[in-house]
Amino acid sequence: MTATTATTEDDALRERLLAVRREVGKAVVGQDSAVSGLMVALLCGGHVLMEGVPGTAKTLLVRTLAAALAVDTKRVQFTPDLMPGDITGSLVIDQAAGSGGQLTFREGPVFTNLLLADEINRTPPKTQSALLEAMEEGQVSADGVTRPLPRPFLVAATQNPVEYEGTYPLPEAQLDRFLVKVVLPVPPRADEIAILTRHAEGFDPRDVAAAGVTAVASGADIEAAQAAVKRVQVAPEVATYIVDVARATRESPSLSLGVSPRGATALLRAARAWAWLSGRDFVTPDDVKALAHAALVHRLGLRPEAELEGVDVAKVLSAALGSVPVPR
Repeated sequence: MTATTATTEDDALRERLLAVRREVGKAVVGQDSAVSGLMVALLCGGHVLMEGVPGTAKTLLVRTLAAALAVDTKRVQFTPDLMPGDITGSLVIDQAAGSGGQLTFREGPVFTNLLLADEINRTPPKTQSALLEAMEEGQVSADGVTRPLPRPFLVAATQNPVEYEGTYPLPEAQLDRFLVKVVLPVPPRADEIAILTRHAEGFDPRDVAAAGVTAVASGADIEAAQAAVKRVQVAPEVATYIVDVARATRESPSLSLGVSPRGATALLRAARAWAWLSGRDFVTPDDVKALAHAALVHRLGLRPEAELEGVDVAKVLSAALGSVPVPR
């Protein structure tokens, strides 16, 4: 394959994935940054933590993305009594196998392409951690057998930022497993009017096909794009810039927990995907800045005295970014 052919194929692939964003826009209004975050995570083989008050289209967003990509999606409502086997699957007695039956593995909802883990902070840590192997390794181990998950595979976990009664906040080690965190705000007035107008005209959020959403890309396209993203060049100066940003957070007097090397790697991966989506085969410092908050904010921990003073962790990250010279 010549360089020209590879570039042409990359351009066609990129166009199909950009078309996915347009398809999602047919059903979801005013959440462009969340759509971008999900696309970046898919291209990196990572996972997304989605935060927003109820009614900001989190479920609709994941369902519509799956429809535009022609991939399978499932939703799990996390509750205090949810068990690990309810997510990963469990051994059950197959009565059809003969007298007495035999144990067979029944796959849980994690065996899908896009898993919506709704209100993940409402279930105990034992069940939250059941997702860890699936998220990190793309597999599930049960009864001594390792079973691979479908590809592509993305966990989009949601949490409600305003209601903490009866919740189990995700520990730092688990937050670190999410490539990016996206916040779904209440949309601006104009977008909210557009949403209500659509509903007045008969839009049904449970039927995205009726909104005109069609499959414009596939799971195979995502896997091909993941390979293309890995070919995006990262200059030593840009890698050094990312490391210096991470180190600046560790030196901040307001933070008890700065960005780990895994967090710096996550920012690199996300910036690569953003560069590729932007039509470039190299990463710029602007790509790093564009993805810094989504990739890093959820990995930072405020000191207790800073929390008491009402310090905003996003502003601390902005200050750390501003303190690092940008490579030319």
